[in-house]
Amino acid sequence: MSFADEFESNLVSLAHVLQKKYALLRDLDKSLQENQRQNEQRCEKEIEEIRRGRTGNVTPNAHFSEEAIDEQKHSVRIADEKVALAMQAYDLVDMHVQQLDQFMKKSNEEMRREKENASASNLENSREAGKAGEGRRGGRKKTRLAAAASTAAVASASTGMTSTGMDLDLPVDPNEPTYCICNQVSYGEMIACDNNECKIEWFHFGCVGLKDQPKGKWYCPDCATVKKSRKGR
Repeated sequence: MSFADEFESNLVSLAHVLQKKYALLRDLDKSLQENQRQNEQRCEKEIEEIRRGRTGNVTPNAHFSEEAIDEQKHSVRIADEKVALAMQAYDLVDMHVQQLDQFMKKSNEEMRREKENASASNLENSREAGKAGEGRRGGRKKTRLAAAASTAAVASASTGMTSTGMDLDLPVDPNEPTYCICNQVSYGEMIACDNNECKIEWFHFGCVGLKDQPKGKWYCPDCATVKKSRKGR
């Protein structure tokens, strides 16, 4: 049973226990009020009898009957029982609040560790993507690269920014190679220039105005300009 299920079950039990204690508190309060009313009547009657049996006002040394004193003591005992019941109810609620606080603190700690592990994993994936990029530059392929995985792609999706004119404000591994006319790391979809002598080689789709993979050979803007100038001669 998970903590949430157990805590919910304990709350149901707590509600029943509190209901019984509050019902007992109401009974004690009713009994206390009745006992106090009876004691007040008895004391008033005894004071009146003392006045009639003596001249002048009742002296401070006048004593009430044992019955009146017993009633007053009984009222004090009932009041003490009410206080004890109220404290028990408070302690029960406080115990459940402390359990919930401990669970929330533990959950927050676990979430923090998961975020740290995810950040470390993303950084490791970014480094691996950089190493793969170095391999592509050394042994150049003529195929288009689709959906290159990197931390920058995740960041761009979360911020809603497009790859066109994208300014990556992210911590970059200094050992990770950069590409494209934007001189940034690999992210999103990239395409290779078909000119073997291209100095840049790989480009982000958005930076060169591409939305879909072109058919046939593709040349970057600089290489395309050079190619056209050579044909014009």
